[in-house]
Amino acid sequence: MRKNTRVIIFISGVLLLAFGMLGLKEDDKRFQISKGLDIFATLFRDVNLFYVDDVQPEKMVQDGIDAMLKKLDPYTVYYPETKLDEFKMMTTGEYAGIGSVIGMKDDYVVIREPYKGSPSYKAGLLPGDLILAVDGENMKGKNVEYVSSRLKGQPGKEVVLKLQRVGEEKPLEKRVLREVVQVPSVPYYGMLNNEIGYIYFTGFTDKAADDVRSAIMDLKNRGAQSLVLDLRGNGGGLLDQAVEIANFFLPKGFLIVSTKGKMKQWDKEYRTTRNPLLPDMKLAVLIDRASASASEILSGSLQDYDRAVVIGERSFGKGLVQTTRDLVYNTKLKVTTAKYYIPSGRCIQAVDYSHRNPDGSVGTIPDSLMKPFKTKAGRTVYDGGGITPDVKIEPEKYAKVTQELVLQDMIFDFVNEYAATHPTIAAPSEFVLSDELFNEFKEYLKKREFEYETASQLVLERLVKATQDEKYYDQVSSQVEQLKNSLGHSIDRDLDVFKKEISDILSDQLMERYYMQEGVIEYHIRNDKDIAKALEVLSNNEEYQKILK
Repeated sequence: MRKNTRVIIFISGVLLLAFGMLGLKEDDKRFQISKGLDIFATLFRDVNLFYVDDVQPEKMVQDGIDAMLKKLDPYTVYYPETKLDEFKMMTTGEYAGIGSVIGMKDDYVVIREPYKGSPSYKAGLLPGDLILAVDGENMKGKNVEYVSSRLKGQPGKEVVLKLQRVGEEKPLEKRVLREVVQVPSVPYYGMLNNEIGYIYFTGFTDKAADDVRSAIMDLKNRGAQSLVLDLRGNGGGLLDQAVEIANFFLPKGFLIVSTKGKMKQWDKEYRTTRNPLLPDMKLAVLIDRASASASEILSGSLQDYDRAVVIGERSFGKGLVQTTRDLVYNTKLKVTTAKYYIPSGRCIQAVDYSHRNPDGSVGTIPDSLMKPFKTKAGRTVYDGGGITPDVKIEPEKYAKVTQELVLQDMIFDFVNEYAATHPTIAAPSEFVLSDELFNEFKEYLKKREFEYETASQLVLERLVKATQDEKYYDQVSSQVEQLKNSLGHSIDRDLDVFKKEISDILSDQLMERYYMQEGVIEYHIRNDKDIAKALEVLSNNEEYQKILK
């Protein structure tokens, strides 16, 4: 048996030992595990020997492992040696590469945004650059994961990119020197006014607490009397970093989170260990549907101790704890080992992966099954559905035309073409999208022959086909034509009706193109209703205290 086959079978055996047959007695479990390993080994051997075409043993077993773990939850993941860079990026925010956000566009991967100060930024890569080749290898038809693996590599080693740029007839060649790229956990902080500081915080990597501490101290030195901590879109990360950041606002010895699992060794309590940096400063925390895991530990613990006013949308609802296990041959397993509980005693896990529907899908915990808990001051909060904010802000609901403009990359493409002939625009603090620029965008859409169908039109098309198939159409044709006229849409009209929301997204992408992520955030601060509400609450001490007490 080949070496890689033995390795793969052993890895699969380890995973089966960890997850299989939990409901059986120990002796039965040992027998079932041994039986399962024998079946797997003989099956894999015979497929490898006798299948009509050549097989890829490592890929087959990787697919098998992924399918097996998918039955558990989305957070239990196997990392082969080839994907350890992905694991490192998740925990540290570091990787060695060119430092760009990339995505698919037609048959090629495109540069979406070079990180400020990164190798790609220094080499002059721009949003909209199509990656035609990497070190001479044609990238047509290659997916994001494949191209990303070619862009990453040893720090200090050069990678040669062949690019097609907007406004250029011939492809460009760019030489980019790979570096260790650190994605900042705090990409922006500043003062909202003379008294209120603001920190935009994107992830709980191993340096997150240090980054947040530095931002807090700088804002305090600049006169901040209150603070807005923005966790919107923050998908979480390391639990210990959430505990340490909570300690900036809560006294020593306070319980922040406890974990409870099948094995007693995973039952732990995490408490604050130092005196707080800001024991009394008024605090508002912003969350949304993408705020998850460590973000929910931080916002939930501050809510449970009545230490902050939580503003925004109900959070994601991830109350599962993962632990990393080292496996053989430099591989790793990130496995769910416990659930976490915040100070009031509630678990905010919103999805029950252990009890699936007959079709294999999972459902959220219904509101009727959520249990009430009490904060330190006696306010009622609930488990089972993420963190419910103290002040709810309804999420934006975009029109179909706006969604299609984004999905079809019309705004992204227009912004890149515009930037090719307009080297500068007004600063984020001053920028206002003019009618002239919006009309230029409308003309661009006509040139691109932008089209889309609404959901109601698609339903109507199916209805017409059904009536024709069933020979009812002649009887209802007049009503159908009337519906077509009523449900028909004009792109010009839709662009005017939904001008504000389209302008907002167009402005965002202009800010990102000219001023990168910092510019987008700075522009948002002027127009963000969640931030506006936070300013209102923090500026009114009576309202602030009323919410918390």
